[in-house]
Amino acid sequence: MNEQTLRLFQTLTEMPAVSGFERDIRKFVRTEMEPYADEIIQDRLGGIFGVKRGDPQGPKVMVAGHLDEVGFMVTAVNENGTIRFQTVGGWSTHVLPSQRVRVITAMGPLDGVIGSVPPHLLDEASRTKPLDAAKMWIDIGADSREEAEQLGVVPGQQIVPVCPFTPLAGGKKIMAKAWDNRYGVGLAIELLKEVKDEVLPNTLYSGATVQEEVGLRGAETAASLIGPDICYVLDASPAGDAPGDRGAFGQLGQGALLRIYDRTMVTHRGMVEFVRDTAQTHNIRYQYFVSPGGTDAGKIHLHGTGVPTAVIGVCARYIHTAASILHVDDYAAAKALLVELVKATDRTAVQTILDNG
Repeated sequence: MNEQTLRLFQTLTEMPAVSGFERDIRKFVRTEMEPYADEIIQDRLGGIFGVKRGDPQGPKVMVAGHLDEVGFMVTAVNENGTIRFQTVGGWSTHVLPSQRVRVITAMGPLDGVIGSVPPHLLDEASRTKPLDAAKMWIDIGADSREEAEQLGVVPGQQIVPVCPFTPLAGGKKIMAKAWDNRYGVGLAIELLKEVKDEVLPNTLYSGATVQEEVGLRGAETAASLIGPDICYVLDASPAGDAPGDRGAFGQLGQGALLRIYDRTMVTHRGMVEFVRDTAQTHNIRYQYFVSPGGTDAGKIHLHGTGVPTAVIGVCARYIHTAASILHVDDYAAAKALLVELVKATDRTAVQTILDNG
């Protein structure tokens, strides 16, 4: 990544934007896209897309990351000043205790930590039970409900993990919160920059949806706004390589992901062939991926009479925790692949994809 891209991703990953709280990051994305787009459009839930007009007779190409991240929401303030909370998106409760978090209030952010009952104070039966988020709390240092409220804490506020943008040893891996899915948001912005001076054989809609982490909700409204003929979804998927299994799906540094199956979509055969052929033609490194999860593609590919959709992804270690790790070579591969796909998606390509479904 060059310095400009690194700065973009540092800003994106460090911004708070839990599902339903995408307003501030959407404002930033709009500012970043405006110099490179012919028009900015937005759906009524808050998904935002920059439009690049090419051949008016060509297909409508949708490229979609998602603005939101997994996090938490304030649900109540206890008498002693601690905060009750609700998880937003998919969390394993085993990664929650002792995590530093930030409560985003109208008066400014408040740092705190997720607390739980220490093992010393648990009986033997409780020690072997699964952890229950409902029995955890957030401690911001307040001594009473009144003090917490005076600091600006009220139910309904977003809470995010604390993890600064941190390049790791060797310079190829970067640790940050919310690579899922600030990767896709940043790439959607950079795509518009890359094709600004291109004459595209299509009309490009590049941007990001809202509320993906709570059920792919914004994907549905964004697809209705655009009515795409073809879609490329951008998302970060779980890397399986950290324990050392070279056969696991999602190996850092091995290229962009070609997702062939997940619980929300069997990738259209014509799209698999188109993506694979494009990668091979341009010598772009890629790896196959199968996931037990899903992406916005699960909703978008079902829009109208059907939208052939592929996920142009990267893998990241430890997603849906406070800190995740992405490999810069995988990002470079995904970016190169996406640019070539968009430039090649003309009427003939779409018809060939449909014929090979």
